[in-house]
Amino acid sequence: MLHALGLGGSETLENLSNLGITLMLFAIGLKLRLRGLLRPEIWAGTSLHILGTIVVFGSIFLGLSALGVSLFGSLTISSSLLLALALSFSSTVFAVKALQESGEMGALHGRVSVGILIMQDLVAVVLLTASTGKVPSWMSVGLLAGLLALRPVMGWLMARSGHGELIILCGLFLALVIGWTSFESVGLKGDFGALLVGVLVGEYSKSKELAKSLVGLTDLLLVGFFLSIGLKGLPGWREMALAGLFVLLMPFKVALFFAILTRFHLRARTAWMAGLSLGSYSEFGLIVIALAVAKGWMPEDWLVLEAIALALSFVVAAPLYRKAELVYDKLSSWLHRFETPGYHPDDLPVHLAGERIAIFGMGRVGLAAYSVLEDRFPRRAIGFDRDAAQVKSHRSAGRNVVLADATDSDLWERLQLRDGIDLVILAMPKHGANLHAAETVRRHGYKGVLAAVAKFDDEVKELKAIGVDTAFDLYSEAGAGFANHVCNVFKQQRPDLVPSQRDGPECA
Repeated sequence: MLHALGLGGSETLENLSNLGITLMLFAIGLKLRLRGLLRPEIWAGTSLHILGTIVVFGSIFLGLSALGVSLFGSLTISSSLLLALALSFSSTVFAVKALQESGEMGALHGRVSVGILIMQDLVAVVLLTASTGKVPSWMSVGLLAGLLALRPVMGWLMARSGHGELIILCGLFLALVIGWTSFESVGLKGDFGALLVGVLVGEYSKSKELAKSLVGLTDLLLVGFFLSIGLKGLPGWREMALAGLFVLLMPFKVALFFAILTRFHLRARTAWMAGLSLGSYSEFGLIVIALAVAKGWMPEDWLVLEAIALALSFVVAAPLYRKAELVYDKLSSWLHRFETPGYHPDDLPVHLAGERIAIFGMGRVGLAAYSVLEDRFPRRAIGFDRDAAQVKSHRSAGRNVVLADATDSDLWERLQLRDGIDLVILAMPKHGANLHAAETVRRHGYKGVLAAVAKFDDEVKELKAIGVDTAFDLYSEAGAGFANHVCNVFKQQRPDLVPSQRDGPECA
């Protein structure tokens, strides 16, 4: 709309857009564990998907070129394959935001999606670096060694940054100065530098707080990215029609992801959700096409066409992903046919042993609830968490905790929780995850008591509106819990000063 009114992009907007992408990659690095990329479904799955997409899309584009169809007539074999490669990438911005809003970043399909996105980004960064003719200097080896040596210093800096504005400044310094600027200075891609620095400091306990502190700023800067796409140019009917053709090819990307991931023993639902989150086209694809246009390999019209296809892919993918669970429920019996025998190590089956209370989310709140309920109802409580490391820690401490995801509709079908569990507590830290889980629970016929935690009044109302029996406002109830704690300590240490029973009720 802005372009239609005669307005165009600017260098400032492009810089803001690039900052947003850099900070987003830094935040992803904070949550990334390198050993996760070594899983075959990540590195092999990404490689197979890129190759498959290049072969199929490239063949289609070469066929259209041979027929002389519109812009395709100007494509050569190399430019057709380059266009297919650009379309094989999935949008990191879209997928990460979709997973964050639904609270599924920690779910297995969320971790698989992020791992594949990282691998795709690495391929894109290598391609862009090679295509620009920038040869990394010999100093790049020294830079990598220096970063490894500086890792304890960066961890110390994070720990000393407090909890306010300094932690945000620390993140900007690490991402933009230590990461982006230092890598650009030795001929390496700055975005890759920010990602790598994020990985290096991601093992420190402060990394989660650092990632949360940068969310608002990153989201604001990413607005510039979406604006810059729309301002690339005003398409005509020809460009819109061809962009529509690219949108029609999106189901192939999703189907190929599904077929590949199920070959690695992932369940149909996991492969389905991961595939849908990766079905859109990528901002990196737009950058690749921009590079090809700048090099004279493709006409400039392709840049506008790619921008429109990218925007349309977001428009199509967003509502589809929001309805992914409902669509899966209808297709599950058919999709299960494509699963391969065996189990993924992070997707093992769960069996109940007489438990009647299920707690999803074994963080601080979930752990406190588990401890109280297990004490009152011995061997009747079971905890679920989707973080394998967290589950391992709880099990080593003797707690009855297993790896599972509350938003997984298959879990409710396999366990028959609606018949065997009397109380379900949703104590996950993300409101979106609790909301999604509550909808899944009720949709599968659970009639027992359903409780959830929230942080704001509007979240409590939203949870109750979809059938949660009780929603606990952590912030409003924290004062009451603190007062009761102080009251009990007061009674123990200074019983002579405790008000008499007639002055009011006893401490809870």
